[in-house]
Amino acid sequence: MHRARKRFGQHFLHDPAIISRIVDAIDPRPHDRLIEIGPGLGAITRPLLARVETLHAIEIDRDAIAHLQATVGGPALHVHEADVLEFELAKLRDERRLRIVGNLPYNISTPLLFRLLEQREHVLDMHFMLQKEVVDRMAAVPGSEHYGRLTVMLAPWLQIDPLFDIGPGAFRPPPRVMSTFVRVVPRAEPLRIDHPRQYAAVVAAAFSHRRKTLRNALKPLLESRDIATAGVDPGLRAEVLTPDAYAALSIELARKTAEGAVDAAAY
Repeated sequence: MHRARKRFGQHFLHDPAIISRIVDAIDPRPHDRLIEIGPGLGAITRPLLARVETLHAIEIDRDAIAHLQATVGGPALHVHEADVLEFELAKLRDERRLRIVGNLPYNISTPLLFRLLEQREHVLDMHFMLQKEVVDRMAAVPGSEHYGRLTVMLAPWLQIDPLFDIGPGAFRPPPRVMSTFVRVVPRAEPLRIDHPRQYAAVVAAAFSHRRKTLRNALKPLLESRDIATAGVDPGLRAEVLTPDAYAALSIELARKTAEGAVDAAAY
């Protein structure tokens, strides 16, 4: 029996009722271009294969791949041995955009979300199991306790829809946290971010000192008058600003950078 490896963040799903609910929520169709990240021992792979003509799986664990190919393998399953953080999704795309599913390793979930965000032009939708705390942050609204840097960095481009929670007992070994199954869809009309680098810099600075007012948190980048020029109250704190407000601040930062008033190397 394959043992879960801590360094890969493995927790294998085994609950048949949860597996069925997940597959129904994904609702795969025969001609979908379906990609599974981290198939592990194939708990979701099997029922997905029953619904699609072809399934591509990305897995880093060679032992899990051997188990998968021995127990689930067939002409419809294409396994790619790779680190998903370095994998180029574009090479799996044809005229169809990709539908991505997976029980994401919790230890790389945030960097993986940003990696997938970079490749969103190739993606139709994504369905993931993630740590509940991460999903709460992804889907938070301004002013709520979970609203933070992750929320604001995803919100302009992705629609986040938490679907249902999953208890630790559905996995072997059980994680120490609750999980949530979430649907993530690239927005048809994303918020316009003309200066993504400056947007990221402003968001990072604001939330690195989230208890401070913007006039203090953003001091290395923007002065109070710059913040006001962007239409934002310098006396507010990071957690109450909408992504639109951060976009406005990023425009002001880009202007100052172009004028040489801010050292671009500072961020």
